[in-house]
Amino acid sequence: MGVSDFPAGAVLVFGGSGGIGREVARGFAAAGCDVAVSYRRKADVARELVDDFTALGRKASHHAVDLTDAASVKAAFAETIAVHDRIHTVVFAAGPVVEQVAIADTSPALWRQSIETETIGFFNCVSAAVPHMRAMGGGSFVHLGSAGHLRWPKKDGLSVAPKAANEALIKGIAREEGVHGIRANSVLVGVIEAGMFLELKARGVFDERWIKETLRMIAIKRLGTGEDIGNAAVFLASAKASYITGQQINVSGGFGL
Repeated sequence: MGVSDFPAGAVLVFGGSGGIGREVARGFAAAGCDVAVSYRRKADVARELVDDFTALGRKASHHAVDLTDAASVKAAFAETIAVHDRIHTVVFAAGPVVEQVAIADTSPALWRQSIETETIGFFNCVSAAVPHMRAMGGGSFVHLGSAGHLRWPKKDGLSVAPKAANEALIKGIAREEGVHGIRANSVLVGVIEAGMFLELKARGVFDERWIKETLRMIAIKRLGTGEDIGNAAVFLASAKASYITGQQINVSGGFGL
């Protein structure tokens, strides 16, 4: 990938300070993009990424945001546009650490937290981005969904269900906004050795037995990396995917086959 694969402006990565999000942001910087990184609490990680991208010769910025607050999301957009003039791509890589519980054991509070962060959060991003993208002649959304959309993973409903709503929204954006040059696609994320997986592994939620059982369900016998997800996201946002919209790429090593 090169600079010519993207228009002027920047990619805004929501959740860019997270384990997978930071690798997605790194992928865009390596592909020649200027990058804006959003964060909720990890300001130190966001600043480190900005320093790394600046050293590569990219214009980079970081922005605090509360995705559940529409005004906060709009403010982050305004700040990003003030720095970069244009946002050509929005990547939604945000989400809470997902507690592994069965549907019947899920509390209303946990359910609400997941819906507010992932589903309402993504809608707030779309609502803020679409008018800007229309005015700029187009743009691209890349949503990081779940490979559980294709095969339900036990006890992962707090991730899969909210993201399923976002998958429907991706198709709606693609259908309604294509006339304005706006594309929308999704990367279905498998078991990735980054971010939430590492935290739950450290807690003992994902133990060696769980990992062995999971690998049995994966055609390619390894867990994924953040770079795997970043490569797919960069492709979908680039000019090489200019005739692709409303689609999903399942980056899970064949989980669900």
